[in-house]
Amino acid sequence: MKFKKLEMEKIDYNSLNARQKESYNYQKISGILAEYGYTTYRMQDDYQGADFHAVHIDGHVKKVQLKGRVAIEKKYLDKEVYIAFSNDCNVWYLYPHDKIYEVIASHSPGAKINGGRSIGYIPSWLVPILNEYQI
Repeated sequence: MKFKKLEMEKIDYNSLNARQKESYNYQKISGILAEYGYTTYRMQDDYQGADFHAVHIDGHVKKVQLKGRVAIEKKYLDKEVYIAFSNDCNVWYLYPHDKIYEVIASHSPGAKINGGRSIGYIPSWLVPILNEYQI
């Protein structure tokens, strides 16, 4: 039997709609987390603030909310949620929401008043802190 060569073309991330970007990002972060011993399970309804659960081979579970940028929100407080995001689809971060919430809120008092903050870039004051959570 003769097989045809598989013809595939990479997509342009920026041409995707919001749902497609979320699916793309979920697949990318899942592959990275696999290298650290995690299997991911996507939630259908943001269960307990999580888009997905990452289950480690030793059994512990991380609840992860997938974002397109650095973000904090009051609704994730006290839920032991981690935020995963990439600043360019090559460098990924996985940070504990509550810890970074306090850091950002201390630099931006409006974050607490407004219920959260979403930052489209990583501010210079936040770089050394987020570098601890680069994966």
